[in-house]
Amino acid sequence: MRGSVQELTSGPVMPTMLRFAVPMILGDLLQQCYNIADTLIVGRFLGAGALAAVGSAFSLMTFLTSILLGLAMGSGTVFSIRFGQRDEQGLRENVLASFVLLAAVTAVLNVAVYAGLDAIIRALRTPAELVGLMREYLRVIFAGLAAVFLYNFFAALLRALGNSVAPLAFLAVSAALNIVLDLWFVAGLGRGVAGAAEATVIAQYVSGLGIAAYTWRQFPGLVRRGGVRLRRSRLREIAGFSALTCLQQSIMNLGILAVQGLVNSFGTAVMAAFAAAVKIDAFAYLPVQDFGNAFSIFVSQNYGAGRRDRIRQGIRVAAAASIGFGAAVSLAVWLLARPLMCLFIDSGETAVIAEGVRYLRTEGAFYALIGVLFLLYGLYRALGRPGMSVVLTVISLGLRVALAYTLAAVPGVGVAGIWWSVPIGWLLADAFGLLYYRARRRTLLP
Repeated sequence: MRGSVQELTSGPVMPTMLRFAVPMILGDLLQQCYNIADTLIVGRFLGAGALAAVGSAFSLMTFLTSILLGLAMGSGTVFSIRFGQRDEQGLRENVLASFVLLAAVTAVLNVAVYAGLDAIIRALRTPAELVGLMREYLRVIFAGLAAVFLYNFFAALLRALGNSVAPLAFLAVSAALNIVLDLWFVAGLGRGVAGAAEATVIAQYVSGLGIAAYTWRQFPGLVRRGGVRLRRSRLREIAGFSALTCLQQSIMNLGILAVQGLVNSFGTAVMAAFAAAVKIDAFAYLPVQDFGNAFSIFVSQNYGAGRRDRIRQGIRVAAAASIGFGAAVSLAVWLLARPLMCLFIDSGETAVIAEGVRYLRTEGAFYALIGVLFLLYGLYRALGRPGMSVVLTVISLGLRVALAYTLAAVPGVGVAGIWWSVPIGWLLADAFGLLYYRARRRTLLP
């Protein structure tokens, strides 16, 4: 094995965790720039209708991406454990098994989404005047699924080895390219929503193919097949970890997709507000999400190395950092909700802006809750209990969907009920996850 790796099993806990986490956070913030650039440029140059269509399509793509991301994250947990155990042969076999599994799932997804395009648009309860724009955007954006697979697979492998800088570098280049192409295709060439999708797909392939080539060159012993067989036992192992993580990510985003359908039923203004506000929302809590993923890799490496004392210390400092950051971001979003909305939509769209501000000031006040939830997801995944992460996701998202549909139907509550359902779901999932850890702590970390 050669190339840049970082062991997380020694050194001061918080500085070690932060050195690893910060590039992951910056990288995923740049990844969000793909969709934020689409939203901002589409909203400014094409209007509220196009913004609503692209925003609704974003929820669908997030769901599809979550399937591949979940598989990659589950694989990354296995890679981290093997790396902590210094089992290079086992790591190579796991890498091959994971690549085959993710490639097969990507192919199936691609066939399914193109075959079911019209059914998907109907399921999202898309208003009739937006169906054409949605179809135009999705036909192009679905072509980027293979790039999403490549990037997430190789990023998961590199991060499992402690290298979170290389994924950041490739995303920085592709994010900048995406913004330039967005402006050129939409504002310059007048290609409409299809142009925004084309810019995103091209940028995705730059990052996906780029990181694949980098990993092939820097870690040839891990990604080249020589001397490694595709073993059923490794496929089962990868599938065991990845399937539950994939299920967790899919449930999370399926719940969001179900809420998107409810939002769409309230008309174009609410759709446009949600499309803009959810980008701000995702950007705001993404750092605590990535910190949770970095924490998971930290725990996985130390679990493989048998460092239980270091894991316990990591839990304490990670919780304090995540809660503190979440509270600070909540304050910033509360104060800046209106100017942030005005970045995405013309100030004359007063109904859209007002609804977006209400969303941000409701959900955005509780980012500390979702920060704790992401740590719990990462902890249980790293300790070989991914099923518990699924349970927490079902509690959080299941309650969110149930409450959203229930409260939205109450006279005088309406859309506000959708917004309030989110932090309530976070709170109850946190409570369950913490109580379970307290009850099973000696079993989880003997």
